[in-house]
Amino acid sequence: MKLKEKIVIITGASDGIGKEIALRLSKENVKLALISRNESKLKLVSDECIKNGALDSKIYPVDITNTSKLAEVSEKILSDYKHVDILINNAGIWQKLKPFYEIDEEVIDKVIDTNLKALIHVTRLFINSLLDRDEAAIINISSKSGVTVQPGQSVYSASKYGVRGFTDVLKVDLKDTNIKVAGIYQGGTNTKLFEKVGENVITDDFTDPKDLADVVAYMLKQPKNIWLHDVRIGR
Repeated sequence: MKLKEKIVIITGASDGIGKEIALRLSKENVKLALISRNESKLKLVSDECIKNGALDSKIYPVDITNTSKLAEVSEKILSDYKHVDILINNAGIWQKLKPFYEIDEEVIDKVIDTNLKALIHVTRLFINSLLDRDEAAIINISSKSGVTVQPGQSVYSASKYGVRGFTDVLKVDLKDTNIKVAGIYQGGTNTKLFEKVGENVITDDFTDPKDLADVVAYMLKQPKNIWLHDVRIGR
């Protein structure tokens, strides 16, 4: 796919993996629709993307777990840009490591709502626009926890296994359309994901999110007859 002038939506774009994907794709002269809850951080990322070469970059502050507000934002994006070429579902939160019987109701709802339900709703809201394009792509950023069992991650893993299932069925449902679908299942990544829930995890030897962003750009830039359906990253 030739990325120049393509309209790209990225969720969770204010920091971490989402920020680095936005910065990397801006070098390809795309137009960006950046979604996150943190408006001030989002604005800083957007400004940097323009400096990097993005032809346009607009911000859309919203909590994606608020489905009605998310629908309003989707209408705004489609009003601003008229269509969408690429959707990168990246937004996600971490569940502090602990046995399932110690996890409270609020954490369960927040993790499932953010990591799985919101991702599905974002996809639902933009799928028709993507179907209208000659070529389009959906990349779901999941986790190693969506393919392997790891202790203390019951709810987080449930959300990420759910993303994997949704992604795999979406591939089949869209097989004969213009939309290419992929899931990325990365190991530990050096972001503030753990810090945000008070988890003390040493991330120095984890994957650099800039490298992960390079992988996303590589996937999208492949010729029309080549697509990486399932990418697993880590040691």
